[in-house]
Amino acid sequence: MDSTGTVTQLLLRWNNGDKMALDDLIPLVYVELRRIASAYLRREDRDHTMQPTALVHEAYLKLVDQRKVNWKSRAQFFGVAAKLMRNILVDHAREQKAAKRGGNQYLMTLTSADRIGSTPDLDLIALDEALNSLAEIRPQHSRIVELKFFGGLTIEEIAEVMEISHATVEREWSFARAWLRRELSR
Repeated sequence: MDSTGTVTQLLLRWNNGDKMALDDLIPLVYVELRRIASAYLRREDRDHTMQPTALVHEAYLKLVDQRKVNWKSRAQFFGVAAKLMRNILVDHAREQKAAKRGGNQYLMTLTSADRIGSTPDLDLIALDEALNSLAEIRPQHSRIVELKFFGGLTIEEIAEVMEISHATVEREWSFARAWLRRELSR
């Protein structure tokens, strides 16, 4: 069984109360979570203070505390991890901004997300606010951006997690990128 199938099987076992499945799952997902965290943090401003390991560990603690999730697949797991990492990064950015009274802001590039904005660096708090605004009018579009940018999921994985077609994901991803580009350029 490939690692995708193994992760899915372990998630299903964990979902059914098998605590040992979590012990087997963590080494398989840790490498991918660390890769995602490293990619995010590489795109930050040079003055960032969070390290990839700290981000993964915070996300892990929140992931294992998820009691109401009915785990179905690897893609769903990384979708939840994406949401948690987004929240952790935004909270950290807000703390940094508050501590510095508006000083250096937490910056990230969006190159891995097909360059949502036209500038290479983007204020993470501004992105979060824009995603929240998008979620108010088009929640599915916002979720697609979150899964793609924060979760590193492919179009196929997003379609699986959201239970929509590949074509719908691509169409809504294109719309969301254009909408965010406009909002973030203001």
